[in-house]
Amino acid sequence: MAVAKVRRNDPCPCGSGLKYKQCCERKREQMSRTSLFAIAGVLVAMAAVVLYSFTSNRAVGSRQVWDQDHGHYHNVP
Repeated sequence: MAVAKVRRNDPCPCGSGLKYKQCCERKREQMSRTSLFAIAGVLVAMAAVVLYSFTSNRAVGSRQVWDQDHGHYHNVP
């Protein structure tokens, strides 16, 4: 038995009595919008962490100076 595809103006198969476009189609779209907002929120949080890591001054009042004897930077006041 072949199942017919539900079109937008057909009655919703969930039994609500509404058209499909006013019932379950909206629910599917809302879930995808929610997913997009969640992904956007994660990306914004990641960008904030990266931005903070580059702009934060870990040793306030100090600067880094290259030490040729040791081959790395040292924090100096």
